[in-house]
Amino acid sequence: MDPKDDQLIPTRPYLIRAIREWAMDNGLTPQLLVDAGVDGIVIPEGRVRDGKIVLNVHSQAVKALELGNEFITFSARFGGTSHAINLPIQSVLAVFARENGQGIFFQEEETQHQMEQSAGDSEESPPNGQSSGPRRPYLRLVE
Repeated sequence: MDPKDDQLIPTRPYLIRAIREWAMDNGLTPQLLVDAGVDGIVIPEGRVRDGKIVLNVHSQAVKALELGNEFITFSARFGGTSHAINLPIQSVLAVFARENGQGIFFQEEETQHQMEQSAGDSEESPPNGQSSGPRRPYLRLVE
């Protein structure tokens, strides 16, 4: 593995920004599916279902939105009360348009890390011509 790879910024923050911009450009409502159990997350209590929360990140629904490479921060109203939201990038499981469900669902970090490690392993084929599975992380389009 190239030592420079450790310094690369993950693709997730760029993809989140791109899908959000695509949704906004098409008059759709960009939303984030977030894992509420990730350390460092700040969200309103009582809004989590099955360990996840869906957040509307349309410009009309949030204030002071910052889509950084490590965190997403903004202010939003829930039940008439303003709340500060802080989302570590790894907490974002998906970014999609509410109206049609199109967007990207990310694989869990552990799975991505395992696939990155296998991509750095020997390029030799496994015995008996068996496939060793995917060599690189991949994204899935949700329609």
